[in-house]
Amino acid sequence: MGFWSNVRNFFRKPSDVKAETRRDLTHWFIPRATILGNYGEHALVDNETVFSAVSRLSNTMSSLPIKAYKNYQPIESQASELLTYAPNHNMTSGQFIGLLETHRAVYGNAYAIKRYGMRYEVVGLEVLDPSRVQPVIEETTRELWYEILGDNGNYFVHNMDMIHVKYTSVDGLRGISPLKVLRNALDFDRDVRLFSLEQMDGAKISFILELANQLDDTRKEKMLENFKSFYKDNGGLLIQEPGVKIRELKKEFIDTKAFEVEKVTRSRVAQAFNIPLYMLGETQGSVSNMEQLYIDYVQGTLMPIATQYEKEFNRKLLTEKERKSGYYFKFSMNALLRGDMQTRGNFYQQGIRSGWFKPNEVRAWEDLPPEEGGDTLYLSKDLFPIDQVAQQKITSADAPTPPSLEINEDDNENSKGGEDDKEVLGNQSGEE
Repeated sequence: MGFWSNVRNFFRKPSDVKAETRRDLTHWFIPRATILGNYGEHALVDNETVFSAVSRLSNTMSSLPIKAYKNYQPIESQASELLTYAPNHNMTSGQFIGLLETHRAVYGNAYAIKRYGMRYEVVGLEVLDPSRVQPVIEETTRELWYEILGDNGNYFVHNMDMIHVKYTSVDGLRGISPLKVLRNALDFDRDVRLFSLEQMDGAKISFILELANQLDDTRKEKMLENFKSFYKDNGGLLIQEPGVKIRELKKEFIDTKAFEVEKVTRSRVAQAFNIPLYMLGETQGSVSNMEQLYIDYVQGTLMPIATQYEKEFNRKLLTEKERKSGYYFKFSMNALLRGDMQTRGNFYQQGIRSGWFKPNEVRAWEDLPPEEGGDTLYLSKDLFPIDQVAQQKITSADAPTPPSLEINEDDNENSKGGEDDKEVLGNQSGEE
Protein backbone atom coordinates (compact mmCIF):
# COMPACT_ATOMS: atom_id res chain seq x y z
CA MET A 1 0.00 0.00 0.00
CA GLY A 2 1.45 3.39 -1.03
CA PHE A 3 1.97 6.45 1.09
CA TRP A 4 -1.00 8.51 -0.12
CA SER A 5 -3.23 5.46 -0.12
CA ASN A 6 -2.52 5.07 3.59
CA VAL A 7 -3.26 8.75 4.13
CA ARG A 8 -6.57 8.54 2.26
CA ASN A 9 -7.55 5.50 4.28
CA PHE A 10 -6.86 7.35 7.50
CA PHE A 11 -8.87 10.45 6.54
CA ARG A 12 -12.03 8.75 5.31
CA LYS A 13 -15.48 10.01 6.17
CA PRO A 14 -16.02 10.61 9.90
CA SER A 15 -18.09 7.45 10.52
CA ASP A 16 -15.37 5.27 9.01
CA VAL A 17 -12.64 7.07 10.94
CA LYS A 18 -14.57 6.60 14.17
CA ALA A 19 -14.92 2.86 13.55
CA GLU A 20 -11.25 2.58 12.61
CA THR A 21 -10.27 4.41 15.78
CA ARG A 22 -12.26 2.10 17.97
CA ARG A 23 -10.76 -0.97 16.34
CA ASP A 24 -7.12 0.04 16.11
CA LEU A 25 -6.28 2.91 18.50
CA THR A 26 -6.43 0.59 21.49
CA HIS A 27 -3.59 -1.49 20.04
CA TRP A 28 -1.39 1.58 19.79
CA PHE A 29 -1.32 1.92 23.57
CA ILE A 30 0.21 -1.53 24.19
CA PRO A 31 4.03 -1.42 24.45
CA ARG A 32 5.64 -3.32 21.63
CA ALA A 33 7.35 -6.55 22.64
CA THR A 34 10.90 -6.94 21.34
CA ILE A 35 13.54 -9.60 21.67
CA LEU A 36 15.63 -7.31 23.88
CA GLY A 37 12.66 -6.10 25.89
CA ASN A 38 11.79 -2.51 26.76
CA TYR A 39 15.03 -1.00 28.09
CA GLY A 40 13.38 2.22 29.21
CA GLU A 41 10.80 0.42 31.31
CA HIS A 42 13.42 -1.92 32.79
CA ALA A 43 15.62 1.03 33.77
CA LEU A 44 12.65 2.79 35.36
CA VAL A 45 11.70 -0.28 37.39
CA ASP A 46 15.18 -1.53 38.29
CA ASN A 47 16.96 1.72 39.17
CA GLU A 48 15.50 3.85 41.96
CA THR A 49 17.66 6.85 40.99
CA VAL A 50 16.16 6.95 37.49
CA PHE A 51 12.69 6.37 38.91
CA SER A 52 13.17 9.27 41.32
CA ALA A 53 14.32 11.63 38.55
CA VAL A 54 11.51 10.70 36.15
CA SER A 55 8.79 10.82 38.81
CA ARG A 56 10.10 14.20 40.00
CA LEU A 57 9.66 15.70 36.52
CA SER A 58 6.37 13.92 35.86
CA ASN A 59 4.77 14.83 39.21
CA THR A 60 5.87 18.45 38.99
CA MET A 61 4.55 18.98 35.47
CA SER A 62 1.27 17.18 36.22
CA SER A 63 0.68 19.43 39.24
CA LEU A 64 0.98 22.69 37.29
CA PRO A 65 -2.39 24.26 36.40
CA ILE A 66 -2.82 25.00 32.70
CA LYS A 67 -5.47 27.35 31.34
CA ALA A 68 -6.44 29.07 28.11
CA TYR A 69 -6.11 32.85 28.08
CA LYS A 70 -7.15 35.70 25.86
CA ASN A 71 -5.25 38.95 26.35
CA TYR A 72 -4.11 37.82 29.82
CA GLN A 73 -7.64 36.86 30.95
CA PRO A 74 -8.58 33.18 31.57
CA ILE A 75 -11.26 31.89 29.21
CA GLU A 76 -13.27 28.71 28.70
CA SER A 77 -13.36 26.94 25.33
CA GLN A 78 -13.61 23.41 23.96
CA ALA A 79 -9.83 23.17 23.61
CA SER A 80 -9.27 24.50 27.13
CA GLU A 81 -11.74 21.95 28.49
CA LEU A 82 -9.54 19.16 27.13
CA LEU A 83 -6.36 20.38 28.82
CA THR A 84 -7.92 21.75 32.00
CA TYR A 85 -10.26 18.88 32.88
CA ALA A 86 -10.36 15.69 30.77
CA PRO A 87 -8.37 15.19 27.53
CA ASN A 88 -9.94 11.77 27.03
CA HIS A 89 -12.40 9.37 28.64
CA ASN A 90 -9.82 7.75 30.89
CA MET A 91 -7.58 10.54 32.19
CA THR A 92 -7.62 13.79 34.06
CA SER A 93 -5.53 16.69 32.83
CA GLY A 94 -2.84 15.94 35.45
CA GLN A 95 -2.64 12.28 34.49
CA PHE A 96 -2.42 13.21 30.80
CA ILE A 97 0.45 15.70 31.29
CA GLY A 98 2.17 13.34 33.76
CA LEU A 99 2.10 10.43 31.30
CA LEU A 100 3.39 12.58 28.45
CA GLU A 101 6.26 13.80 30.64
CA THR A 102 7.09 10.23 31.72
CA HIS A 103 7.26 9.14 28.08
CA ARG A 104 9.35 12.17 27.19
CA ALA A 105 11.82 11.50 30.02
CA VAL A 106 12.07 7.75 29.41
CA TYR A 107 11.84 7.45 25.62
CA GLY A 108 12.87 10.98 24.63
CA ASN A 109 9.51 11.47 22.86
CA ALA A 110 5.84 11.69 23.85
CA TYR A 111 2.92 11.54 21.43
CA ALA A 112 -0.81 12.24 21.69
CA ILE A 113 -3.09 12.00 18.65
CA LYS A 114 -6.04 14.36 18.20
CA ARG A 115 -9.43 12.65 18.07
CA TYR A 116 -12.01 14.48 15.95
CA GLY A 117 -15.79 14.71 16.19
CA MET A 118 -18.42 14.72 13.48
CA ARG A 119 -17.78 18.39 12.63
CA TYR A 120 -14.00 18.01 12.63
CA GLU A 121 -13.69 19.55 16.08
CA VAL A 122 -11.11 18.12 18.50
CA VAL A 123 -12.96 16.03 21.07
CA GLY A 124 -10.07 14.12 22.63
CA LEU A 125 -6.32 13.59 22.95
CA GLU A 126 -5.12 9.98 23.08
CA VAL A 127 -1.60 9.15 24.31
CA LEU A 128 0.27 6.74 22.04
CA ASP A 129 3.05 4.27 22.74
CA PRO A 130 6.26 6.07 21.66
CA SER A 131 7.80 2.86 20.33
CA ARG A 132 5.00 2.63 17.75
CA VAL A 133 5.40 6.13 16.31
CA GLN A 134 8.05 7.14 13.78
CA PRO A 135 8.43 10.69 12.35
CA VAL A 136 8.84 10.74 8.58
CA ILE A 137 9.30 13.47 5.97
CA GLU A 138 7.04 13.38 2.89
CA GLU A 139 9.24 13.32 -0.19
CA THR A 140 7.43 15.91 -2.30
CA THR A 141 6.15 18.53 0.15
CA ARG A 142 8.88 17.98 2.77
CA GLU A 143 6.20 18.11 5.44
CA LEU A 144 6.43 16.15 8.67
CA TRP A 145 4.17 13.13 9.08
CA TYR A 146 4.03 10.44 11.74
CA GLU A 147 3.94 6.76 10.84
CA ILE A 148 1.99 4.76 13.42
CA LEU A 149 2.74 1.05 13.51
CA GLY A 150 -0.63 -0.65 13.99
CA ASP A 151 -1.34 -4.34 14.34
CA ASN A 152 -3.27 -4.33 11.05
CA GLY A 153 -0.99 -2.05 9.08
CA ASN A 154 0.71 1.32 9.25
CA TYR A 155 -1.05 4.65 9.46
CA PHE A 156 0.20 8.13 8.57
CA VAL A 157 -0.85 11.23 10.50
CA HIS A 158 0.01 14.82 9.61
CA ASN A 159 2.07 16.72 12.17
CA MET A 160 -0.84 19.11 12.89
CA ASP A 161 -2.89 16.14 14.11
CA MET A 162 -0.23 14.90 16.54
CA ILE A 163 0.95 16.46 19.80
CA HIS A 164 4.69 15.73 20.04
CA VAL A 165 6.96 16.86 22.89
CA LYS A 166 10.54 15.68 22.93
CA TYR A 167 13.86 15.79 24.68
CA THR A 168 16.98 17.29 23.11
CA SER A 169 17.08 16.51 19.39
CA VAL A 170 19.79 16.62 16.74
CA ASP A 171 17.44 16.62 13.74
CA GLY A 172 14.28 18.28 15.09
CA LEU A 173 12.27 15.12 14.45
CA ARG A 174 13.02 12.75 17.33
CA GLY A 175 14.28 13.45 20.80
CA ILE A 176 17.19 11.57 22.36
CA SER A 177 16.28 9.42 25.34
CA PRO A 178 18.24 10.35 28.49
CA LEU A 179 18.38 6.65 29.33
CA LYS A 180 20.35 5.99 26.15
CA VAL A 181 22.82 8.64 27.24
CA LEU A 182 23.02 6.98 30.66
CA ARG A 183 23.09 3.40 29.40
CA ASN A 184 26.75 2.67 30.18
CA ALA A 185 26.51 4.24 33.64
CA LEU A 186 23.28 2.37 34.44
CA ASP A 187 24.65 -0.95 33.18
CA PHE A 188 27.79 -0.54 35.30
CA ASP A 189 25.69 0.37 38.35
CA ARG A 190 23.48 -2.68 37.77
CA ASP A 191 26.49 -5.02 37.44
CA VAL A 192 27.99 -3.71 40.69
CA ARG A 193 24.70 -4.29 42.49
CA LEU A 194 24.33 -7.79 41.11
CA PHE A 195 27.88 -8.63 42.13
CA SER A 196 27.22 -7.35 45.66
CA LEU A 197 24.00 -9.37 45.90
CA GLU A 198 25.77 -12.50 44.68
CA GLN A 199 28.39 -11.98 47.34
CA MET A 200 25.74 -11.70 50.01
CA ASP A 201 23.74 -14.69 48.78
CA GLY A 202 26.84 -16.88 48.52
CA ALA A 203 28.44 -15.69 51.71
CA LYS A 204 28.71 -18.26 54.52
CA ILE A 205 29.79 -17.76 58.07
CA SER A 206 33.23 -19.34 58.51
CA PHE A 207 35.12 -20.34 61.65
CA ILE A 208 38.64 -21.24 62.56
CA LEU A 209 38.99 -24.12 65.05
CA GLU A 210 42.20 -24.19 67.01
CA LEU A 211 42.90 -27.61 68.62
CA ALA A 212 45.37 -28.25 71.38
CA ASN A 213 46.23 -31.74 70.10
CA GLN A 214 47.17 -33.11 66.73
CA LEU A 215 44.38 -35.21 65.18
CA ASP A 216 44.47 -37.65 62.33
CA ASP A 217 42.30 -37.16 59.23
CA THR A 218 39.54 -39.49 60.40
CA ARG A 219 39.09 -37.72 63.74
CA LYS A 220 39.25 -34.30 62.03
CA GLU A 221 36.46 -35.23 59.65
CA LYS A 222 34.34 -36.63 62.48
CA MET A 223 34.90 -33.50 64.59
CA LEU A 224 33.98 -31.20 61.69
CA GLU A 225 30.79 -33.16 61.02
CA ASN A 226 29.82 -32.91 64.68
CA PHE A 227 30.60 -29.17 64.66
CA LYS A 228 28.46 -28.45 61.56
CA SER A 229 25.61 -30.64 62.75
CA PHE A 230 25.56 -29.01 66.20
CA TYR A 231 25.70 -25.50 64.67
CA LYS A 232 22.82 -26.27 62.31
CA ASP A 233 20.58 -28.03 64.84
CA ASN A 234 20.98 -25.38 67.53
CA GLY A 235 20.32 -22.25 65.47
CA GLY A 236 23.95 -21.14 65.33
CA LEU A 237 24.67 -21.78 69.01
CA LEU A 238 28.10 -23.27 69.75
CA ILE A 239 29.63 -24.76 72.89
CA GLN A 240 33.36 -24.26 73.22
CA GLU A 241 34.96 -27.33 74.81
CA PRO A 242 38.25 -27.31 76.75
CA GLY A 243 41.25 -27.42 74.45
CA VAL A 244 39.30 -25.98 71.49
CA LYS A 245 39.30 -22.33 70.43
CA ILE A 246 36.59 -21.09 68.06
CA ARG A 247 37.23 -17.90 66.10
CA GLU A 248 34.86 -16.46 63.50
CA LEU A 249 36.42 -15.48 60.20
CA LYS A 250 35.17 -11.94 59.39
CA LYS A 251 34.06 -11.17 55.83
CA GLU A 252 33.01 -7.93 54.14
CA PHE A 253 29.78 -8.73 52.31
CA ILE A 254 29.59 -5.36 50.48
CA ASP A 255 32.57 -3.49 49.18
CA THR A 256 32.47 0.15 50.30
CA LYS A 257 33.33 1.15 46.73
CA ALA A 258 29.80 0.10 45.75
CA PHE A 259 28.49 3.19 47.56
CA GLU A 260 30.89 5.36 45.60
CA VAL A 261 29.46 3.89 42.40
CA GLU A 262 25.97 4.85 43.58
CA LYS A 263 27.10 8.43 44.14
CA VAL A 264 28.57 8.61 40.66
CA THR A 265 25.34 7.19 39.21
CA ARG A 266 23.22 9.75 41.05
CA SER A 267 25.44 12.55 39.80
CA ARG A 268 25.20 11.39 36.17
CA VAL A 269 21.44 10.90 36.35
CA ALA A 270 21.05 14.40 37.79
CA GLN A 271 23.13 15.81 34.93
CA ALA A 272 21.20 13.94 32.24
CA PHE A 273 17.79 14.99 33.56
CA ASN A 274 19.01 18.48 34.51
CA ILE A 275 17.77 18.37 38.10
CA PRO A 276 19.56 19.32 41.34
CA LEU A 277 21.51 16.50 42.95
CA TYR A 278 19.80 16.98 46.33
CA MET A 279 16.50 15.89 44.75
CA LEU A 280 18.02 12.44 44.29
CA GLY A 281 19.08 12.09 47.91
CA GLU A 282 22.51 13.72 47.79
CA THR A 283 23.25 16.54 50.21
CA GLN A 284 24.21 19.83 48.58
CA GLY A 285 25.20 22.48 51.10
CA SER A 286 22.96 24.63 53.30
CA VAL A 287 19.20 25.22 53.17
CA SER A 288 19.64 28.62 51.53
CA ASN A 289 21.83 27.01 48.88
CA MET A 290 19.13 24.41 48.22
CA GLU A 291 16.54 27.18 47.82
CA GLN A 292 18.69 28.78 45.14
CA LEU A 293 19.19 25.39 43.48
CA TYR A 294 15.40 24.93 43.45
CA ILE A 295 14.90 28.32 41.81
CA ASP A 296 17.50 27.35 39.20
CA TYR A 297 15.64 24.05 38.69
CA VAL A 298 12.35 25.85 38.10
CA GLN A 299 13.85 28.45 35.77
CA GLY A 300 16.39 26.28 33.95
CA THR A 301 14.55 22.95 33.75
CA LEU A 302 10.80 23.24 34.28
CA MET A 303 10.17 26.51 32.43
CA PRO A 304 11.72 25.28 29.14
CA ILE A 305 9.69 22.07 29.43
CA ALA A 306 6.47 23.99 30.14
CA THR A 307 7.21 26.36 27.26
CA GLN A 308 7.58 23.42 24.86
CA TYR A 309 4.17 22.07 25.90
CA GLU A 310 2.57 25.52 25.63
CA LYS A 311 3.91 26.15 22.12
CA GLU A 312 2.81 22.71 20.96
CA PHE A 313 -0.70 23.21 22.36
CA ASN A 314 -0.92 26.75 20.94
CA ARG A 315 0.07 25.60 17.47
CA LYS A 316 -2.05 22.47 17.25
CA LEU A 317 -5.11 23.07 19.44
CA LEU A 318 -5.82 26.69 18.48
CA THR A 319 -6.82 27.95 15.07
CA GLU A 320 -4.84 30.66 13.32
CA LYS A 321 -7.73 33.05 13.90
CA GLU A 322 -7.72 32.31 17.64
CA ARG A 323 -3.97 32.84 17.90
CA LYS A 324 -4.20 36.18 16.10
CA SER A 325 -7.05 37.18 18.44
CA GLY A 326 -4.79 36.74 21.47
CA TYR A 327 -5.65 33.20 22.59
CA TYR A 328 -2.93 31.06 24.15
CA PHE A 329 -2.32 28.27 26.69
CA LYS A 330 -0.11 28.82 29.70
CA PHE A 331 1.03 26.86 32.77
CA SER A 332 0.93 28.72 36.07
CA MET A 333 4.44 28.61 37.57
CA ASN A 334 3.66 30.99 40.46
CA ALA A 335 3.08 28.22 43.00
CA LEU A 336 6.57 26.79 42.38
CA LEU A 337 8.26 30.12 43.09
CA ARG A 338 6.35 31.05 46.23
CA GLY A 339 8.54 31.99 49.15
CA ASP A 340 7.63 31.89 52.84
CA MET A 341 4.70 33.87 54.24
CA GLN A 342 6.78 36.92 55.19
CA THR A 343 8.52 37.11 51.81
CA ARG A 344 5.23 36.80 49.93
CA GLY A 345 3.55 39.38 52.15
CA ASN A 346 6.29 41.95 51.54
CA PHE A 347 6.28 41.24 47.81
CA TYR A 348 2.50 41.59 47.53
CA GLN A 349 2.49 44.78 49.60
CA GLN A 350 5.16 46.37 47.43
CA GLY A 351 3.33 45.27 44.27
CA ILE A 352 0.00 46.72 45.37
CA ARG A 353 1.43 50.00 46.63
CA SER A 354 3.47 50.43 43.43
CA GLY A 355 0.65 49.74 41.00
CA TRP A 356 1.89 46.33 39.81
CA PHE A 357 -0.90 44.17 41.20
CA LYS A 358 -4.57 44.59 41.88
CA PRO A 359 -5.66 43.46 45.37
CA ASN A 360 -8.00 40.85 43.90
CA GLU A 361 -5.17 39.40 41.80
CA VAL A 362 -3.18 38.81 44.98
CA ARG A 363 -6.23 37.31 46.68
CA ALA A 364 -6.70 34.93 43.75
CA TRP A 365 -3.06 33.77 43.99
CA GLU A 366 -3.67 33.00 47.66
CA ASP A 367 -6.96 31.17 46.88
CA LEU A 368 -9.09 33.87 48.50
CA PRO A 369 -12.38 35.24 47.08
CA PRO A 370 -12.41 38.68 45.41
CA GLU A 371 -13.56 41.76 47.30
CA GLU A 372 -15.41 44.85 46.10
CA GLY A 373 -12.97 47.57 45.01
CA GLY A 374 -10.16 45.07 44.57
CA ASP A 375 -10.01 45.31 40.78
CA THR A 376 -8.34 48.75 40.77
CA LEU A 377 -4.65 49.54 40.55
CA TYR A 378 -3.36 51.83 43.32
CA LEU A 379 -0.32 54.05 43.76
CA SER A 380 1.13 55.21 47.02
CA LYS A 381 0.68 58.85 48.30
CA ASP A 382 -1.24 57.31 49.70
CA LEU A 383 -3.00 54.66 47.55
CA PHE A 384 -4.90 56.78 45.03
CA PRO A 385 -6.46 55.06 42.01
CA ILE A 386 -3.90 54.98 39.23
CA ASP A 387 -6.23 56.63 36.68
CA GLN A 388 -6.51 59.73 38.88
CA VAL A 389 -2.74 59.94 39.21
CA ALA A 390 -2.36 59.64 35.44
CA GLN A 391 -4.92 62.41 34.81
CA GLN A 392 -3.47 64.61 37.60
CA LYS A 393 -6.85 65.07 39.25
CA ILE A 394 -5.75 64.61 42.84
CA THR A 395 -6.57 67.55 45.10
CA SER A 396 -6.80 67.90 48.82
CA ALA A 397 -10.46 66.95 48.61
CA ASP A 398 -9.53 63.58 47.09
CA ALA A 399 -7.24 62.62 49.92
CA PRO A 400 -8.38 59.91 52.30
CA THR A 401 -10.21 61.29 55.36
CA PRO A 402 -7.98 61.00 58.43
CA PRO A 403 -9.34 58.97 61.34
CA SER A 404 -11.19 60.88 64.06
CA LEU A 405 -8.87 60.65 67.06
CA GLU A 406 -8.14 62.88 70.03
CA ILE A 407 -4.76 64.54 69.52
CA ASN A 408 -2.62 66.86 71.55
CA GLU A 409 -1.12 70.19 70.49
CA ASP A 410 2.07 68.62 69.12
CA ASP A 411 0.06 66.24 66.99
CA ASN A 412 -1.97 69.22 65.78
CA GLU A 413 1.15 70.85 64.44
CA ASN A 414 2.12 67.65 62.66
CA SER A 415 -1.36 67.43 61.18
CA LYS A 416 -1.03 70.93 59.75
CA GLY A 417 2.21 69.93 58.16
CA GLY A 418 0.43 67.00 56.54
CA GLU A 419 -2.27 69.33 55.17
CA ASP A 420 0.44 71.50 53.68
CA ASP A 421 1.76 68.42 51.90
CA LYS A 422 -1.69 67.79 50.44
CA GLU A 423 -1.88 71.41 49.24
CA VAL A 424 1.47 70.91 47.49
CA LEU A 425 0.16 67.73 45.84
CA GLY A 426 -2.92 69.62 44.67
CA ASN A 427 -0.77 72.40 43.22
CA GLN A 428 1.35 69.85 41.38
CA SER A 429 -1.77 68.23 39.97
CA GLY A 430 -3.48 71.19 38.34
CA GLU A 431 -2.20 74.57 39.42
CA GLU A 432 1.28 74.71 37.92
